[in-house]
Amino acid sequence: MDRRGFVKKALMTGVAMAALSACVPTMGAGPRLGPDGKPLPQVYDTAAQGAGTIEYRLLDSVNALRSARGAAPLAFNAQLNAAAATHARDMSVQNRPWHFGSDGSSPLDRVRRVGYPGKLLGELISETFETELETLGNWMEMPDQRSVILDPKATEIGFAWFQEPSGKIWWTLVTGTGGGGFPMAGGAPGFAG
Repeated sequence: MDRRGFVKKALMTGVAMAALSACVPTMGAGPRLGPDGKPLPQVYDTAAQGAGTIEYRLLDSVNALRSARGAAPLAFNAQLNAAAATHARDMSVQNRPWHFGSDGSSPLDRVRRVGYPGKLLGELISETFETELETLGNWMEMPDQRSVILDPKATEIGFAWFQEPSGKIWWTLVTGTGGGGFPMAGGAPGFAG
């Protein structure tokens, strides 16, 4: 098996194992179907999971993917988390997943506003009912988004979400480098609606 095949197999195995470890068994319950015969989205209760659990499950998975590619691990940065949290909530307000804030702000504007002294490298967003690991898996399937996660220049990460009462989740992941010693302490970046 060549290196690329090995990395892909390791990635899929790691994501699958992490996803399975988060599953809660449901006895005899099959998926609910909509009028089109397709399964209805299941609500992923982020509050029940706990913000710290979601954050570190995502960080551990990102770092496992980076390790498989020979990239150094990322560390949470409180300022990047704040920028991600601001944007996750704002996407919900706008009801659209895109990189610009309702005030016209860009990802660069948002990291500057929170005082991040480093360099912004990338921002990933998602509007979904999926878990953080399912969302990470989807990001990894797209070359442009995968390159943000695996960027060897990245040293820090910000990650947050906003969950609406309907269960829809707005995820934001931000990467940077050179933030210099502002590790995340205490507060969790996730929000529930």
